[in-house]
Amino acid sequence: MPGTEVRFSRFVALGDSQTEGVGDGDDTTGLRGWADRLAEHLARHDPRLRYANLAVRGRLAGQVHAEQLAPALALRPDLATVVAGVNDLLRPRFDADEVAGHLEAMFAALTAQGTRVATLTFPDVARITPLARPVSPRVIALNQRIREAAHRHGVAVAETSDHPVVTDLRLWSQDRLHASPLGHQRIAAAVAHALALPDSDDSWTHPLPAPPTPAPTGWRAGVHELRWAADFLGPWIARRLRGRSSGDGRAAKRPHLTPVAAAPSRQA
Repeated sequence: MPGTEVRFSRFVALGDSQTEGVGDGDDTTGLRGWADRLAEHLARHDPRLRYANLAVRGRLAGQVHAEQLAPALALRPDLATVVAGVNDLLRPRFDADEVAGHLEAMFAALTAQGTRVATLTFPDVARITPLARPVSPRVIALNQRIREAAHRHGVAVAETSDHPVVTDLRLWSQDRLHASPLGHQRIAAAVAHALALPDSDDSWTHPLPAPPTPAPTGWRAGVHELRWAADFLGPWIARRLRGRSSGDGRAAKRPHLTPVAAAPSRQA
């Protein structure tokens, strides 16, 4: 059962767009995201918690390692989350060992400083977007290396890859690359459960109620996929060809440890 004595006072989140909170709020009203939601969970049990979020959208695992690890160590967190690798999975020259090596280096440095670290595995993107089927073997390879590296360093792993609900499209935003608010809520609950936090359980793995209207099938499904490719996949590929990233010119939204109540404005 989840513990009742777990307390953290300094929480730092490292990562890319998912940890930044893309898909949960917007850049005008403020992003929330699973890491913010996890911080709120922690703060309910200890209002003294201070929280920093160093994540920046578009970052590869190597960039997270190079840009965020040193600032994270300087903050001396007693809890850190490290989630990166999705942007690498989508690149033509993906190397699972290289990506996992960056993750493991961050696990090692943080745990050596006495930090409790958590991470997660990734769902099979082909079950979310059929056009991404060629990426499935990469996801499997990276997930296995994440598990092995986490085991070597005592890192908690939220196994989000194992449960059918994580590919329910209602947990994903329209671009199917970022979680929806409900998806971010489930990720936060999964990490809380992996850390055995008070008031956490496995309810995040439970399926959602049946949707009021069935998903499109046959030719309608094909049209739906083509529309998604035109609206989201095409622009993403165009940015890559131009050597651009959605994170160009962006900085961490919360680079310093501050009380959770001091977070940017949020949507419910």
